Amino acid sequence: MKKRVILIVLDSVGIGELPDADRYGDRGSHTLANIARAVGGLRLPNLAKLGLGNIDVIAGVSPAERPDGLFGKMAERAPGKDTTTGHWELAGVILDKPFPVYPDGFPPEVMETFEKAIGRSTLGNVAASGTEIIERLGEEHMATGAPIVYTSADSVFQIAAHEEVIPLEELYRYCQIARDILRGDHAVGRVIARPFVGVPTAFRRTTNRHDYSLKPPGRLVFDVIAEAGREVAAVGKIYDIYAGQAISRHVSTRSNMEGVDRTLDYMREVAQGLIMTNLVDFDMLYGHRNDPEGYARALEEFDGRLPEILAALQPEDLLLVTADHGCDPTTPSTDHSREYVPVLVTGQQIPSGIPLGIRSTFADLGETVLDWLELPTLGVGQAIAEVRHAGL
Repeated sequence: MKKRVILIVLDSVGIGELPDADRYGDRGSHTLANIARAVGGLRLPNLAKLGLGNIDVIAGVSPAERPDGLFGKMAERAPGKDTTTGHWELAGVILDKPFPVYPDGFPPEVMETFEKAIGRSTLGNVAASGTEIIERLGEEHMATGAPIVYTSADSVFQIAAHEEVIPLEELYRYCQIARDILRGDHAVGRVIARPFVGVPTAFRRTTNRHDYSLKPPGRLVFDVIAEAGREVAAVGKIYDIYAGQAISRHVSTRSNMEGVDRTLDYMREVAQGLIMTNLVDFDMLYGHRNDPEGYARALEEFDGRLPEILAALQPEDLLLVTADHGCDPTTPSTDHSREYVPVLVTGQQIPSGIPLGIRSTFADLGETVLDWLELPTLGVGQAIAEVRHAGL
């Protein structure tokens, strides 16, 4: 049997605050429900058929009488609410402490070492919105050639540079230098290249972003799959998030819709194993920019493409749709939010209409992937029993 799993991560599509959300300043966050309320209801008929409206109350998304699969939500066990922590937990690595963050900027020992290594001074070194900081410092950057360094509430060291001032390859080299420096106590989750173009008052970020992640500190679901001689195909920023560990093929994308296109391509090409996709527009373009209308449009666009994915499923395929954290665009914060994430499970062998309740860790999804592929467990979560029984 040539079994496959297609795992789609809707980046930041959270479904309500976790019990410890207060500790993160996220009381009241509910990405899906608050967006729906802000725009007068979401139109997501295909996600509704899979049971999205059965998980929680979301205006416009009616509960299905008998959803086409299994539905529930998952809590993040690891501390934090960043992309790397969430994705690593999905794939079987649960952190016991959060990545370091720098709300007041990076300390002198980091910045002085970085500036000496690249031979330039820098601008910024503050926590800021990416679009705001290039508007504020972009003109000075163009005049001086000094790259802009900034962070956020997440564990990131971001370097913004105009593509005509610091060429892409040079920017990427700076990021690799920063990645090599940021180890030990300063081991941030990601170093991110943030290139932009344009002129003062009209700057815009380009799609040439590149992430430099830490290598996961343990075995992933991917390692087990690769050791069994099967493929791990990554779409979007999946390759970057996991630093390429045990990934057999990958493709970058410039938009959610291109991510869906490349997922469908891999569904035609990959015979057995895992296809994992990250659709980042929800988070990058709308969540962080507090744009519920744009977020709603992006959700509805994905929903419109879902029938193509469902039609491409083979008899031995399992489709999992989930998220990695929240990013509620209706709150004053522009940062991620500590939320549950939805989990929707379907496939030709999957029973209909079964609620999964609340899973205690994202790692349950990774264990479910291994279980479906009939591979050894990592022992960090519990495979969804209803999926196991369906595969017998």
